[in-house]
Amino acid sequence: MKKNIFISSLIILLSIVLIIFCPLFGANFISPFALLARDEVLLKIFVLLRLPRVLLGFFVGGILSLCGLVFQALFRNSLASPDMLGVSSGASFGAVTYIKLSAALSFLYGIKNGLSYFAFIGAIFAIVILFSAVAVKKEGASTAFLLLLGIVLNFMFSALTMIVQYSGGYIDTFRMMRWTMGGLHAIKFSPILLVMITAFFCIFLCLLLAPTLDLILCGEELAQTRGVNVKSVKITFLLVVSVAIAIVVSMAGPIGFVGLMCPHITKLILHTNHRGLAINSFFIGGSFLVICDTLARVVTAPQELPVGVVTSCLGSLFLLFLLLRK
Repeated sequence: MKKNIFISSLIILLSIVLIIFCPLFGANFISPFALLARDEVLLKIFVLLRLPRVLLGFFVGGILSLCGLVFQALFRNSLASPDMLGVSSGASFGAVTYIKLSAALSFLYGIKNGLSYFAFIGAIFAIVILFSAVAVKKEGASTAFLLLLGIVLNFMFSALTMIVQYSGGYIDTFRMMRWTMGGLHAIKFSPILLVMITAFFCIFLCLLLAPTLDLILCGEELAQTRGVNVKSVKITFLLVVSVAIAIVVSMAGPIGFVGLMCPHITKLILHTNHRGLAINSFFIGGSFLVICDTLARVVTAPQELPVGVVTSCLGSLFLLFLLLRK
């Protein structure tokens, strides 16, 4: 118990250190002494550009990691991840549709954050299809049914996305491809507020229902004998997680492997129940994405790599490690 508390404190402290120091790194390193000397230009770059981006990355990574932890418990599958239900694919379809239409309809350029809105609409469209199929299934939505439904939605929206990409011009196709790689772009702090609220709500729900996740992980029959309404718990978590993913993907694009890797890393470091795993998984996921985004800004400076490319490279190696380990 004391060991878990010590490790959790260390993880939280490391996250705070990363949030403070990672904004210093980029195409040009910002010296802390220059900030203390109140260099006006560097201070604006730090506060208005880099710090919001790091905070956005931290909360996006935390939400993805938390959603991955919930999915792995609900589906009792160690390879479950937040993008398995097709919500990310739906968001991608919405985003590429906006890019395609904005080239044809000039008034769409006047919509502030139009790309994020269309991505969110696409994700919500996927959620509506998902829950409509669950409602039609009279005998109840089993784990296998949800997994297969997620595969179907991923294939369907991926096909629609490819059709839109093929019909676009060179510039539009490049923008579509670039968005589907994922990226963190935040100017000032206003776009981060919605992601922060989403993160706090997801943490609250996971802490509240953590004992239920422990029981479901041991078996749905066992959970039912302990008085857990497994169906309602599943629907609640699926709805909240799906909406959270919709918000995250609409803000940062589809960033893969964070929701798969970080819950596993948390379980390797800590051996505790889901109440302890939820908090630590959130901080590890946030810290991981902040580190990946910092690498994306530094490795090919002054150019930037899409952060989704970095997470995919690391995630594929980690997945190979899991396969060899188990």
